[in-house]
Amino acid sequence: MAKPVILCVDDEKVILDSLKIQLKKEFQDSYLYEAAESADEALEIIEELQEDDITILVIVSDWLMPGMKGDEFLIEVHKRFPKIIKIMLTGQADEKSVEEAKKYANLHSCLHKPWNNEELIENIKSGLSHR
Repeated sequence: MAKPVILCVDDEKVILDSLKIQLKKEFQDSYLYEAAESADEALEIIEELQEDDITILVIVSDWLMPGMKGDEFLIEVHKRFPKIIKIMLTGQADEKSVEEAKKYANLHSCLHKPWNNEELIENIKSGLSHR
């Protein structure tokens, strides 16, 4: 049986690399770590993992990305996969977008860039404990 996945979505590769390093340091080999540089790429990864019966536990997504914004992406994910824990990272999201994500995507939390690593890990852990 494949390990469950934590998916990180951000259009900046350096952010994705940083997130993966922090997550691996904390959770080590408990999960697989996937990364996508856009909402469209993330949706493709989600579909592929679903086809392979691999569970996605958490998505950590940026808000400001080309194409689909993070709140729209997380709302779309929630419609199809409501059990996935959704966390948004942002340096620029407006309050309306955050509220929309909370209301329509069951957003677990919204953290502001630059994020605090301990806060990110605690938010992931608290989301997992509610699953």
